[in-house]
Amino acid sequence: MAPSGTEGPFDVAAGLVRVRARIAAAGGDPDKVRVVAVTKGFGPKAVDAARDAGVVDVGENYAQELLAKDEALRASGARDPAVRWHFLGAIQRNKIAALAPVVACWQSVARVVEGEAIARRRPGAAVLVEVDTTGAAGRNGCAPEGVPALVAGLRAARLEVEGLMTVAPLDPDAARAAFRLVRSLADDLGLAERSMGMSDDLELAVAEGSTMVRVGRALFGDRPARRVRAT
Repeated sequence: MAPSGTEGPFDVAAGLVRVRARIAAAGGDPDKVRVVAVTKGFGPKAVDAARDAGVVDVGENYAQELLAKDEALRASGARDPAVRWHFLGAIQRNKIAALAPVVACWQSVARVVEGEAIARRRPGAAVLVEVDTTGAAGRNGCAPEGVPALVAGLRAARLEVEGLMTVAPLDPDAARAAFRLVRSLADDLGLAERSMGMSDDLELAVAEGSTMVRVGRALFGDRPARRVRAT
């Protein structure tokens, strides 16, 4: 069943079966590689569909979108929303106060000052360091050589640094090298989590040691086109 617009219907259960089969085919353990459902661009019913399918890790890139969906989830009457929100986008410090009570895992910390701002609002929060393996202008993330110092700085801020995250280049060979680099960095630093791989490249990521894949289209189908305001 394919999604229709931003509100479904969503057959996440079938999509999840396919994602887990892909994980297994790549040599991973579907029971150990965590699936984060990325609901960016979809409406609140996508979150409901993910929960119904048993996916409790849900990722968003934009603060307003995450907060609106969390509010809708709570307004639906669920006493326990049973969702672990992952923030995936570039961190804006002026949004941290609103996000801190809601976000369970900050996947995109790229600077110590971001971590310190999170720690002031949520001491001991779980974070991942986003590694920029491309060096391209405008990409969020910490350069690989800066990762050990950043991890140390975040630990000094009393945050729980659980692992590393990356968005790989589109080229498969470059993506494989990026995943391999991030896995090596995580191993060297004693970090258990490697958030690597999305709908198009999760096999490469799992083969290189991913413990967490972030998938949207693989669960919900193609995202609707964003509306452009008339000027």
